[in-house]
Amino acid sequence: MHQEFRTALVTGASSGIGEAFAALLAARGTDLVLVARRADLLERLAGRLAERHRVGVQVLPADLTDPAQLERVERKLRGEPVDLLINNAGYGAFGAFAEIPLEDQLKEIDLNVRAVVRLTYAALPSMIERGRGGVLNVASMSAFTPSPGSATYGATKAYVQAFTESLHAELQGKGVHVTALCPGFTRTDETAGPNLLWLRRVDVARAGLEAVAAGRALCVPGGQYKALLPLLRLAPRFLLRSAVNRAWQLAAETKIGD
Repeated sequence: MHQEFRTALVTGASSGIGEAFAALLAARGTDLVLVARRADLLERLAGRLAERHRVGVQVLPADLTDPAQLERVERKLRGEPVDLLINNAGYGAFGAFAEIPLEDQLKEIDLNVRAVVRLTYAALPSMIERGRGGVLNVASMSAFTPSPGSATYGATKAYVQAFTESLHAELQGKGVHVTALCPGFTRTDETAGPNLLWLRRVDVARAGLEAVAAGRALCVPGGQYKALLPLLRLAPRFLLRSAVNRAWQLAAETKIGD
């Protein structure tokens, strides 16, 4: 069953893929709750979308790594249920695991995992009761590969993908769609078009919205990444580890040489 969403809450909505989600949904007539840390960016975006598309747009500034601010968003979801929750907010600390401050990596886990679980937990009961709704969790292609140089980030995205696929199975037949969006490299602005590796944020957001509306468990946007996914799943793990480790070492050497 293809669902239409009248209301949506989007985290990480002030820029990048989150901003693209908000714009696409507003153009479809969806009323929005926009969540991000920067109130000024949210207010500007809300003003543009409300004026252009005549939809209701609420702004809810929150740092989702802060328990009190995360709880405020949870209360919003419980008190004013939405048809669609998009867990888009995410953070990556890149470098050798032992050299990145532990605090940064724990914040990464708080945002990429804990906030996703808590907000999903807040949103689902009302969706199940109504027999309709959707949750779109933004994971990554890194969910399917070892991630040297971003070990914690890759692990959090693997969690999101596995968590989402499990919920999708649990909720089959209940009218609630739960989808993991797993993009590859994505440009956070619109200054250049797609190429062999890089996707446009609007294309990624559109693919995710279509997937959750259609009730698909997994969405990998871009033909190049769709073709890559079976190879990643079938390749011997030792070969995959070796290949991605070499790529990370080359990237690190290039950075040092700049």
